[in-house]
Order: sequence, then C-alpha cells, then structure tokens
Amino acid sequence: MHQYLIAMRCVEPPETAKGRELNMSASRATASISLGQKMSLLQEQWSPRVIAEMNDYQFKVVKLEGDFVWHDHPETDAAFLVIDGELRIDFRDGSVTIGPGELYIVPKGVEHKPYAAKEVKLVLIEPRGVLNTGHAGGERTAQNDVWI
Repeated sequence: MHQYLIAMRCVEPPETAKGRELNMSASRATASISLGQKMSLLQEQWSPRVIAEMNDYQFKVVKLEGDFVWHDHPETDAAFLVIDGELRIDFRDGSVTIGPGELYIVPKGVEHKPYAAKEVKLVLIEPRGVLNTGHAGGERTAQNDVWI
C-alpha cells in the first residue's frame, strides 16, 4: 500500500481530542494524519469514518468490497480518492475506474454505484452530514459523524 499523510488543521470533536497534544503555533493546530494508520483501525467495510474536517467538509476513510447500492446526493458532489486497490463507479450510462492516487468527483445529483472486485481503501471528501447512501437508505446506510 502506498503511504500517504495528510497535513492539515486538525479539527476533532472534544471527546476525541482528549489526551492528545496538538502542536499549537500562532492559533493554528497542526498535526499530520497517517492514512495507513487510520485505515488499519477500520473494522468493517462500507462504514466510513471521519479523520478530519475542513470548514464544513469531512475527510472519511473507508474500505469497500463488492457492490454498493444505487444512490445519488442531490445537494452535493462526492469525491473519491483511492489509496489502495481499484474502484469502479457505475453510472446509468457507463462507468469510470480509478486506482491508487487517483481522484474522481461524482457531480451532485448523478446516480452512481461503487463496486470493488477486491478490497479497496479510499478517502471520501464530502460535506458534514451526507449519508453514504444518499436518500436511498437501506441496510448499507452507515452512521454519520463517527470519528477514528
């Protein structure tokens, strides 16, 4: 697996940040986030976990394998950044395949269905509160705002 670090202003809920020292300098908290380390904490597939926030956007790590459900996000685009593996995103009129280090943005309102023949690890970037299944719902809907 490729090693990636994200260096950004680290915003965590108070209950998550307890006991962690952040490097404070000129009213700026900075910490690097190891995507590999965060991925290793994931226990189940299809359950995105928040690792950072920037403004109203969340960065979520997730492991996927198999077929997801058809869904859309009418209010927002959805960004998929593959860390390891290969992800195919199906659309009603075709598909796109992305690999490690590649980013794809699904425009808001476009129905799509992620698929991974083998386990893929990726980062999702989307506004806080967006459900992974959009308005489709169902058993694959993950709990929102779960931090690791």
